[in-house]
Amino acid sequence: MTLQQVMSKTRKAIDDYNMIEDGDRIAVGISGGKDSLTLLDALAGMRRFYPKKYELCAVTVDLGFDNLNLDKIKEMCDKLEVPYYIAKTDIKEIVFDVRKEANPCSLCAKMRKGALNDLIKANGCNKVAYAHHKDDVIDTLLMSLMYEGRINTFSPVTFLDRTEITVIRPLIYMNEIDVIGYVRANSLPVVKSPCPADGYTKREYVKTIIKEMQKDSPDVKDRLFAAVLGSNIKGWAKN
Repeated sequence: MTLQQVMSKTRKAIDDYNMIEDGDRIAVGISGGKDSLTLLDALAGMRRFYPKKYELCAVTVDLGFDNLNLDKIKEMCDKLEVPYYIAKTDIKEIVFDVRKEANPCSLCAKMRKGALNDLIKANGCNKVAYAHHKDDVIDTLLMSLMYEGRINTFSPVTFLDRTEITVIRPLIYMNEIDVIGYVRANSLPVVKSPCPADGYTKREYVKTIIKEMQKDSPDVKDRLFAAVLGSNIKGWAKN
């Protein structure tokens, strides 16, 4: 997949859900993974021609693991002319060393989100772009059904009342396999998560279930995503 193709899918999502307005200052949440780097590349490229003018910065919450090296991502941001800000935290120490959480993901996510929102506000941003793609939409739908007993997934656009930050998700039309192909073709500097819980989450379990479903129904992910688009789930009605 080329940058032009990625930008085309990104722009369609942005236009369908009015994600960007003139004068927006958008923080791109950078985890170091393939998805966030693809989103950064797309939004940086779109600045040249998108009719609504916006500013970008990239933001990362450093959880405090010693083996996290973000130098290559900093180089990428410099090349794209996108300012890069890092919030150093002691989340790792609190979650794993002090509290010794048996299921650390929930507390870690809550603390990480708080640190990220503080970083976003400190740098004058009114929006943050998360790199959730089509597969994430589907995974979240099934997790909600299995673990909460309700039909739900995250919205393309969410306004956070407490922080007055708007969350946008411009990659919702991108398949994960296409993101993987783009990252490999363009040698983006992916940084593996140093978290010891990485790869052992409920989300990974749901991904495994979907892979099994695809053996009998190869198009199951497309049908699940179509169900989201045709549902009454909050935020998914196109503007």
